[in-house]
Amino acid sequence: MASRTELPPSSHVVVVNRWRERYAEYADYVDHRRHRVTYVSTEVGLAAVPQAATGVAVVKATDDLDEVTAAVEDLVRRYGEPERIVALKEDDLLVGAALRELWNVPGPRTDQLLPFRDKLVMVDRVARAGLSVPAFAPAPDAGSVLAFAETHGWPVVVKPTIGSSSLGVVRVEAPEEVARLPFDDGPYLVQTFDPHPIYHVDGSFDGDTVSVVRTSRYLNNCMDFRGGTVLGSVEVSDPAVHLLVADFAERVVRALTDRPTVFHLEVFVDRTTGTCTFLEIGARVGGAEIPLLWREVHRLDLMEVAFRNQLALPPRALPVLGTDEVGGWLLVPAPERRPCRITEVTSMVGRLPGPYAEAVLEPGDVLPEADSYYEHVGGRFRFRGASTVAVEEAIQRTAEAFRVEAKPLF
Repeated sequence: MASRTELPPSSHVVVVNRWRERYAEYADYVDHRRHRVTYVSTEVGLAAVPQAATGVAVVKATDDLDEVTAAVEDLVRRYGEPERIVALKEDDLLVGAALRELWNVPGPRTDQLLPFRDKLVMVDRVARAGLSVPAFAPAPDAGSVLAFAETHGWPVVVKPTIGSSSLGVVRVEAPEEVARLPFDDGPYLVQTFDPHPIYHVDGSFDGDTVSVVRTSRYLNNCMDFRGGTVLGSVEVSDPAVHLLVADFAERVVRALTDRPTVFHLEVFVDRTTGTCTFLEIGARVGGAEIPLLWREVHRLDLMEVAFRNQLALPPRALPVLGTDEVGGWLLVPAPERRPCRITEVTSMVGRLPGPYAEAVLEPGDVLPEADSYYEHVGGRFRFRGASTVAVEEAIQRTAEAFRVEAKPLF
């Protein structure tokens, strides 16, 4: 679907990027010869910056507002005031909003994105819309968690109100575990634990309707991936489940915004009762292999849609998804504490059943300690097939057979 944007000639577009992988094909989204396109990037992310970039400023962390602001100020001195600012990674969304406000350029503002970043605001808005959510409360200290559990029972889940990739999310089984929680490093909330399978829904809302959407079921979960298990996902080929979850997704998105938004929603699904319960949502393209899977299997680049939304350009009508194939992905955690040097790895491409694509490092390569958590792992794999069952089997076979070894650098 990639096509160039309709900005005035020689517009200065600032892009904030931390990815090494080309999750976003920036050079396809905006003409780097017609416009001044500059980048604020981490050292690791420089590999994804197009060669035709007008200028680049390197920062240690793209979610450090002060550091990124100073970098943009440097680019402004060299290339002029920005007309647009883009920051697509979930952790960078609020930085991008703050930069737009500082330079008074069009695009999503903090108040528009906060319901998709602050989980306490998020779940409250969804609950007020009449949708099912786990019981929840602010968790400023241990006493608040204990009081919540006295009412709602154990286990409970405690999480940062703003975070990503399940960082800091803890399942608490009993009162004696509460004392180990780190309440001094940011606001938290507490929720009841929901045991039902977690599904994710990815798509685009044009401000009126959800125009494209796919439903997937997690194999394991993101919190357990932090603990060292593999994480996988397979798209749902059962139309009844897809319609159930897609309808819930549209109601959730409408509760949070009336603006064009690409979204990644996670829900609990009770197949027995046919009901959904809200987990959380982001105003961004899903992580892991989702951007690549959409581009390769479904022939639609959700990153381009998100890029266009942040440029505040009118939404385009999106094409019908170009295939009935089912997609899936698998992440294998880092074999050692990052950074580490890979010593052994087994390619999975070419095995049947197996992935159609993989991202693995070669022996001798370094797996960096980088902020893009689901990108820099032991192995990433993408799958396609005729049904959920077929793809899930290929994912399970790959998880069993893949081997990767490494040695820590420090």
